[in-house]
Amino acid sequence: MAAENMVPTGGSSPVIRQLESAFTKIGVTGAHKQILALVLIGCLFDSFEQNTIGVAGPILKEHWGLTGTDIGFLNTITFGSAAIGRLLSGILGDRYGRRVMLTINLLLFTIGSAACAMAPNFTMLCFARAIVGFGVGGEISTAVTMLSEFCSPKFRGTAAGLVNVGAGGFGNFLAPAFGLLIFTLFPGENSWRWLFASLALPALLVVFYRRFVPETPRFLASKNRIGEANKVLSILASGSLKPRNLVVHEYLTTDHMTDEALEKSDWRELFRAPFIGRTIPVAIAILMSYGAQLSVLTLMPVIFVSMGYTLSGSLLYSMIIQSGSVLGAIAASMFGYYLPRKKVLTVGAALACLAAVSIVTLGTNIYLVLLFGAIFQFFVLLLNTSIWIYAPELFPTRIRAFGVALILATGSAAGSFVPTISGMLFDSYGMIGVFGLAAGMYAVFAFCIQLGPETYGRSMEDLSQPAEADQPKVAQQQGPVVAELRT
Repeated sequence: MAAENMVPTGGSSPVIRQLESAFTKIGVTGAHKQILALVLIGCLFDSFEQNTIGVAGPILKEHWGLTGTDIGFLNTITFGSAAIGRLLSGILGDRYGRRVMLTINLLLFTIGSAACAMAPNFTMLCFARAIVGFGVGGEISTAVTMLSEFCSPKFRGTAAGLVNVGAGGFGNFLAPAFGLLIFTLFPGENSWRWLFASLALPALLVVFYRRFVPETPRFLASKNRIGEANKVLSILASGSLKPRNLVVHEYLTTDHMTDEALEKSDWRELFRAPFIGRTIPVAIAILMSYGAQLSVLTLMPVIFVSMGYTLSGSLLYSMIIQSGSVLGAIAASMFGYYLPRKKVLTVGAALACLAAVSIVTLGTNIYLVLLFGAIFQFFVLLLNTSIWIYAPELFPTRIRAFGVALILATGSAAGSFVPTISGMLFDSYGMIGVFGLAAGMYAVFAFCIQLGPETYGRSMEDLSQPAEADQPKVAQQQGPVVAELRT
């Protein structure tokens, strides 16, 4: 079935080949780094926001007399609206552009955070969380799509992966510490309001600076806006998002423009061949991975308490386990430069499955539980980040935003029901039920990945063509991404 999916996803036109050549020639510049910084800062705040209910939950329960079910419902609203926000952002992003959706989503996130800070009661807090979810969901899926479209074939995987370094890696790891900092600076029953407000204000500043981020050249070229695409490529080549005396180079020409470049986006293509053969398996895979990750994130403090540790000790141990997440996301970003996608995903899923089994079979003391737990989280973020790298490469530009949004929305949907199933298994079977389910989910993950095509080194518009088929050999000799980022 994988071979069947290796059919062209779009026209390998002269304009597309010119575009790939231009990206490779430009390489990684200061302008790319500025775009990465603005996107990553926003995604870091997104991750903090997704963790705020868990961090502020004990205070909300005491202040408003909420139950554990109420706290869980707030998370269900957040993840459910995030899934819807991703789908809507994908459809609109394919029609109107990535840049406008990136700004709108972060603005929604900012408004939602401010509304959370001022919520007078639980009902209004629920509405505010829905706004936050819409913004967070669309923000991350748009960011993944956008960064993959700004970069050369070699660097696009690392660029997309860096989103999860900020969001899933450092974001999840630092969120509890950020919450404790705010609670220390602003003690009292309203400390949770300061937590939400502290996220809204910096995010609003990022909205201001993001006006410098241009539309992606791939989207502009797909809409036959060749002049604008050449301007953006020239900005990237200049090394600054606000260059002085910009000279626009003609990287793309219209001499061989075909009707393929003018094809309109139609989200229904995702459910027709060849795209359905890659959309469904990868969506199921990310549902498995997100479901396992969110279950462990939700239940680990409870598991540690059941082992006899205090609440503060349980939170500390959970942060230690989360350290593996940071390393996993960083590793995935580096692997995105050097290794085929399916190989990383398949091997990573097998090792995540093994780590989950090791926790319940070999975790005879707290030190081994922490060790295998951190290893498990390493492979979890390795897989989630690699999926973020893989997803944009599965679809041509005309439907890429919605394709990525649909896959990531499936992951968000997992957060609304899989932790509940894991909680039931924990009540009945203890830790072995939680990690037994996680091991089984990663086995399903590994199987589903085999059904998709390999995209590493392939054109983003036509998987039957090498991404650098027409590139000069010097393009193949570019140094590692670490060296590029240091220049």
